[in-house]
Amino acid sequence: MASRNGIVFEDFFPAMVDKLGAEGFMKELSNGFQLLVDEDRGMITFESLKRNSALLGLQEMSDDEVKCMVREGDLDGDGALNEMEFCTLMFRLSPGLMMNSTKWLVEAIISEM
Repeated sequence: MASRNGIVFEDFFPAMVDKLGAEGFMKELSNGFQLLVDEDRGMITFESLKRNSALLGLQEMSDDEVKCMVREGDLDGDGALNEMEFCTLMFRLSPGLMMNSTKWLVEAIISEM
C-alpha cells in the first residue's frame, strides 16, 4: 500500500498473527505503542509520534501527515492516541487483518469451548 508521498507500507500483520498468535500479536502492538508514547501523558501525541517516527522508517513524514495520522486514530477527540485507539488504528490500516478477523474470532471462540 503506498501513501501520497510514495511511502510503501507492507502489511506484515497477518503473518505476525499467524506466527505469534492473537495474544502474542497484541503484546507486540502494546510494545509498539510504548515505543511511540509520550511518557508524560501516557499517550501517543503529535510530538511523540513526530519525535519517534524514525523508529518506523517514517522520518520523512510532514507535520501535516503526522497530524493526520493522529487525527485518524483519535476516537475520543482528545488530540492523542491511547493504547486502545492505537491498536484499533493498526487493525484498520491492515487490510489483511480486516479480511482474516472473522476467521480468528471463530478460532478464538472454538479454543475457549
